[in-house]
Amino acid sequence: EGVTADTMLSAYLLHPDQRDYDLSDLSVRYLGVDLEAAGEGEDTLFDDAARETRARKAAALIPLSAAMDEQLAEQGEDGALIGLELAVSRTLEDMEDVGIAVDVRVLKKLEEDFDARVQAAAGAAYEAIGREVNLSSPKQLQDVLFDQLALPKTKKTKSGYTTNAEALADLAASIAFREDDRAIAGQRFLGSLLEHRDAIKLRQSVEGLRKSVRDGRIHTTYQQTVAATGRLSSTDPNLQNIHARTSEGLQIREAFVPGADFEALMTADYSQIEMRLMAAMSGDQALIEAFRQGADLHTYAASRVFGIPEDAVTPGQRSKIKAMSYGLAYGLSAYGLSRQLRIAVAEAQRLMDDYFTRFGEVRAYLDSLVAAARRDGYTQTILGRRRYLPDLNSTNRLTREAAERMALNAPIQGSAADIVKLAMVAVVDSMKGMRSRVLLQVHDELVLEIAPGEREAVEAIVRREMENAVELAVPLSVGIGVGSSWREAAH
Repeated sequence: EGVTADTMLSAYLLHPDQRDYDLSDLSVRYLGVDLEAAGEGEDTLFDDAARETRARKAAALIPLSAAMDEQLAEQGEDGALIGLELAVSRTLEDMEDVGIAVDVRVLKKLEEDFDARVQAAAGAAYEAIGREVNLSSPKQLQDVLFDQLALPKTKKTKSGYTTNAEALADLAASIAFREDDRAIAGQRFLGSLLEHRDAIKLRQSVEGLRKSVRDGRIHTTYQQTVAATGRLSSTDPNLQNIHARTSEGLQIREAFVPGADFEALMTADYSQIEMRLMAAMSGDQALIEAFRQGADLHTYAASRVFGIPEDAVTPGQRSKIKAMSYGLAYGLSAYGLSRQLRIAVAEAQRLMDDYFTRFGEVRAYLDSLVAAARRDGYTQTILGRRRYLPDLNSTNRLTREAAERMALNAPIQGSAADIVKLAMVAVVDSMKGMRSRVLLQVHDELVLEIAPGEREAVEAIVRREMENAVELAVPLSVGIGVGSSWREAAH
């Protein structure tokens, strides 16, 4: 209590793409003072350099904070963003301290299951080529793939040819329809190799979670000043990469449970928040109306793009439009879409052109984002969070195009991050006096631990605060689920 400024958070808002915020570097930049230089003669307050440096750092904090506040004010920051980040910092302290309960027996069983998958995949890979090799050795893999099986070469590297997952998946696709003996062996070997890699990652992930347990709970550390878009990240262990869309991720989520004296976990997440932001920020009336009417956005969009009634849209057509809609919010190109959907680049471009024909304001909005960022040097979220993109004017095409994708992505993803932070702080503030508590933030989702008798009251608070975090031209929709594990609390 009583903290009114944080120089690291201020530095993060001023320089969101920086990787670390060293106090001495900031002091040189904003005050012209070298904190590492110990005083001499009568200016020396302490008898050793280390204590002198610490004293100088303490003394620098107030003038440094004032200098950074002045620069933030020049950028139009009226205190709302730094106030939000300070409130988030206080909220994260409580969440990290409380942690989330886990059933260690579930984690141990999963670790055994994933280890069995590792061994089975290795055995299948050896059987496909008739010998054992080190599946983690790029050199031995190259020998198998390009010498023994004579498969098409992947991208050349300093040590031969790449054997990363993307290249191997592409290689598998390129030989999928060949029926010669080497290609068939290659298909079996590549499938087993990719499964082996996936299983190792899963085993390591579960092992890391199990080793992180103390007092029956896992306490992640949230990084507040890492993601340039404003999103939080989670480390030691990372609890934001346990995906709800994979069967393995769901299995892992089963291990997260309510603690003693609590009756359930609750999950609450925003539905299609990036798409709602794109509709609201672009002002596209067709998309805005679809959200206001509660339509299935992707079916609605597919029917307009393909020129067919909504009840005639196939699952495949809906999936294509869904991938493209989210891709647009993340700066996806026609080439990127073609790879994601495994279709020709020309077909992906036609799909995008048809989409923009039906939703013209979206194209105008996306074009304006890049043009404004190129002119101003930065993008901005709905709360004024900036991301600086000097590479927009780079003479290197690849560098410039990467910056253009960031210019498309940052305002939408950054605004979503702003909204989730506002909602999280509001939910925590509104639950003061209750035993139930917020445990995790996973991108657009909050995970809460529910005390007996408080479920209905907590759900009402969560729905109210999340749906009213900001006012947009489209409603914010929140899904809520309750269960005896993180998996069962899905909705």
